[in-house]
Amino acid sequence: MEQRRDLILKGNVVSTILMLSLPSLMMGLVQSLIPVIDGLFLNNLVGTTAASAVTYCTPVVNMTTALSQGLSVAGMAIIGQANGRGDFKESRSTTIQLIIFAFILGIVLAPLLVLAAFGLSGHVNQEIAHNVFVYISLNALVIPFSFLESIYNAIKNANGKPEDSFIRMIIMLVLKIVFNTLFIYVLHWGLVGAVIASLASNVLITFWMFYELFLKKNGDRLEMRGFHFDHRIIKKLLYIGFPSMLSSLMLNLGFFLINNEVEKYGSIVLNGQGIANSITSVCFILPSSFASAITTMVSMNVGAMQVKRAKYSCLIGCIVSAITAAVLIAIVVPLSSYLTILFTREAQVLEVANKALHIYTYSVIGFGVCMVEQGAFIGLGKTKITLVMSILRVWLLRYIFILATESYLSYYSVFWGSLFSNYAAALITTILILRVSWESDI
Repeated sequence: MEQRRDLILKGNVVSTILMLSLPSLMMGLVQSLIPVIDGLFLNNLVGTTAASAVTYCTPVVNMTTALSQGLSVAGMAIIGQANGRGDFKESRSTTIQLIIFAFILGIVLAPLLVLAAFGLSGHVNQEIAHNVFVYISLNALVIPFSFLESIYNAIKNANGKPEDSFIRMIIMLVLKIVFNTLFIYVLHWGLVGAVIASLASNVLITFWMFYELFLKKNGDRLEMRGFHFDHRIIKKLLYIGFPSMLSSLMLNLGFFLINNEVEKYGSIVLNGQGIANSITSVCFILPSSFASAITTMVSMNVGAMQVKRAKYSCLIGCIVSAITAAVLIAIVVPLSSYLTILFTREAQVLEVANKALHIYTYSVIGFGVCMVEQGAFIGLGKTKITLVMSILRVWLLRYIFILATESYLSYYSVFWGSLFSNYAAALITTILILRVSWESDI
C-alpha cells in the first residue's frame, strides 16, 4: 500500500495514470463483453422477444444496484483520502463497515425487485410481458452479490490496486460463458437459464472475493474480529454517497423512460436498440475507464495537499480518454454491419441496429471526457456535482430532446439524443471543472 501510495503521490503523472488505468481499461473491456456474450446467447438461442425483454429490464435492475454504486463512490473517495494521509487504520475500518453494510442493504432491497416485476409486467407490450416478469423477479437473487462486487471494485481502486478488480472480472467472464453454455445451450432453459447463469457466476465470485479480502495471508488482509457498526463511518458513507446513489437512480430511471418510448414501437426496434447498446458498451466503457484512475489520483493527491498534481492528472485523463474514444470510433463504425449480424439474421432488427450503432458510436468522445471529469469531482468528494450532471445529461439534455423530436425522427430520436446529450454534458462539465475550488469536501 505504501509503495503504491508513493508512486501516486510522487511518480510520473502520465505513466502512473496509464499504469492505474490499464487494469481498469482491461476490466472495462471484459466487463463490456459480458452483456455482449449474454446478447449473443439470447438472440441466437432464445429469440428476439427474450432479448428485447432484457433490454427493457436492464435499467430497472440497475436502479436497484444504484445504492451500491453510490456506496462504492463514497467508499473510494473516503478510503482513497485516508490512504493519501497515511491513515491506514481508518482506511481498513471504513472498508469493513462498507462491505457489511452493502451486503445487508442488498438483501433488504431484493424483495423490492420482485414487487417491481409484478407492476411492470402488467404495463408493457404483451409480447414481452412474461419475459419481463421472469427476468426482473429472478434477478432479485443476484442483487446482494452484485452489491459486494461493486464494493470490492471500489476498495481495490481506492487502494491503488485496480488490477485485482480486473482479475475478478476475467473470472466472471469465463464463468458467464461456461454457465450460459450449460443453462441456455445444453439444458435449453431460455431466459431463466440466463439469470441462473448470472446467479451461479456471482455466487462463486463472492466466495473468491471473501477469500481475497479476509482469508488470504498478505499485508492488506481484513479482520472481522470484534466487528460492530460504526455509525460515524456509516453516516459519512451515506452523506458522501447519497448524491451518487440518487445520480445513478435517476440515470437509470431516465434510461427506463427512454426504453418506454422505444417499447411502443415493438420488440424489433427494442431489440435493435439492445444490440447497438451491447456493441457500443465496449466503446463507452473503455474511455470512461480512466475515471477511476483519476478518482484515485485526485483523492490521494488532494489528501496529501498536492492540488497542482491533482489538476494535472485530470487534464491528462481527459486527453487520453478522448484519444481512446477516437480510435474506437475509427474501428467500430466501418465494422458495424459485420458486428450486428453476429447477433441476429433478422433484416428488420439489423436495419435498426446498424443505424443506431452509427449514431451512438460518435458520442463516445463526449461521454469519456464527461466521465473522467466526474471522476475528478468524486475524488474531491464533490459528488453533488456528479448528481446534477447525471440528471442533466439524461433527463434535461437527452429525454427532453427525445420528446421534442420524436414526432419528426420517430425512434431515431433516442439515438440522436444520446449524441447531443453526451457532447453537451462534456462541455458543461469542462466549464465546471475549470471553475471549481480544488479543495476536499470530505
